[in-house]
Amino acid sequence: MNEYLNSVLEAVTRKNPNEPEYLQAVKEVLLSVEPLINNHPEYKKLGILERMIEPERIITFRVPWVNDSGDVIVNRGFRVQFSSLIGPYKGGLRLHPTVNQSIMKFLGFEQIFKNALTGLPIGGAKGGSDFDPKGKSDAEIMRFCQSFMTELYRHIGQDVDVPAGDIGVGGREIGYLFGQYKRIRNAYEGGVLTGKAVVYGGSLARTEATGYGLIFYVREMLAANNNSLNGKTVIISGSGNVAIYACEKAAANGAKVVAMSDSNGCIYDKNGIDLDLIKQIKEVQRGRIKEYLNKHPEAEYIETTSEDAPIWGIKADIALPCATQNELNLNSAKKLVENGVIAIGEGANMPLTQEATDYFLSKGVLVAPAKAANAGGVATSAIEMSQNSMRYYYTFEEVEAKLEKIMINIFKACKEQSEKYGLKNNYVAGANLAAFEKLAESMKAQGVV
Repeated sequence: MNEYLNSVLEAVTRKNPNEPEYLQAVKEVLLSVEPLINNHPEYKKLGILERMIEPERIITFRVPWVNDSGDVIVNRGFRVQFSSLIGPYKGGLRLHPTVNQSIMKFLGFEQIFKNALTGLPIGGAKGGSDFDPKGKSDAEIMRFCQSFMTELYRHIGQDVDVPAGDIGVGGREIGYLFGQYKRIRNAYEGGVLTGKAVVYGGSLARTEATGYGLIFYVREMLAANNNSLNGKTVIISGSGNVAIYACEKAAANGAKVVAMSDSNGCIYDKNGIDLDLIKQIKEVQRGRIKEYLNKHPEAEYIETTSEDAPIWGIKADIALPCATQNELNLNSAKKLVENGVIAIGEGANMPLTQEATDYFLSKGVLVAPAKAANAGGVATSAIEMSQNSMRYYYTFEEVEAKLEKIMINIFKACKEQSEKYGLKNNYVAGANLAAFEKLAESMKAQGVV
């Protein structure tokens, strides 16, 4: 990096000690945008980088709730409202014991760029809590969500900040959050939360959107390199919404998904994953993926015993990390390359470590970066917002067609930017360059705010 970029990185590192995830996300962007910074010396004078990496607002609050035994439990809540440059703050809520300020800031920072790439008028934010929904009753989750929203409501609104779901926050949690918001505000503001159930204002295809969007992007990336999904063997980490619907759409494009996982381990089914069974285990029973063997004893279960997730040791043409940040490290990247992987599609947020990303790119493996490839979820959330504003609903097919067009355009933007700066097939850099330019020009136009 040039002297200016290095000075920015040193400053942000000093200001944010003990926030490794956030610093990793910032460094990835800084490494990518040097050609653009060199072409626009005015960005330094205007403090574009310094302003872009500093959140507009961070809200931290106490979340007290009562468990089924009558004990009062206290969790910590967050909302990082990172950027409102091109629209209201927009980004998910995560409920997971690992949630802290670093993770919230990294996710919010990524969200700015992801949302800019969609071409839709939405800013970037992220929020959540260190509350763990696993093992909690529906009543406990409802009481937690109601307490969480009792504080959060004063900081959000359909023209201010629009949260959605993320890890640990699905349709059940969004329903409890929306119900409490409506009770407090005494008004039906449908656009204040996305990921709602269709029966009270949600959008068709929202559940499928991130997984479908990932496959649309990977399909375009392969096609641009004279290849396709048809006949390819695919492994997918995770077994939540993103993984499930990436599996569904990959199969629809002629690929065979042979492995999926959860936090305990992975299943390998050489005959192809029985997705209906995965949906039953994960979406209905809320069980563990190991239960897959009860119906398919011929499949193999491999337990996770180290930071090197076992799923990445399975031979495949395409790997789709769809679980969580930094789940695929350098050791795993080397195993995948050794086994002949040709493409990686990031379905989760920043699932590759920086070392893994660099290794894949150095070996000519195509990498679909998260801030572009998993933008389908937030793009469809914006479509949900527009439907709420119009008091109108699109059909599933209409939403999917809009999503597909958005993902095709995102890939085109990444490809064009990577080629413009002589970084052919580096779609990681292309995504950062395309989003950064849009955000920087918006920042210039709006003055020093």
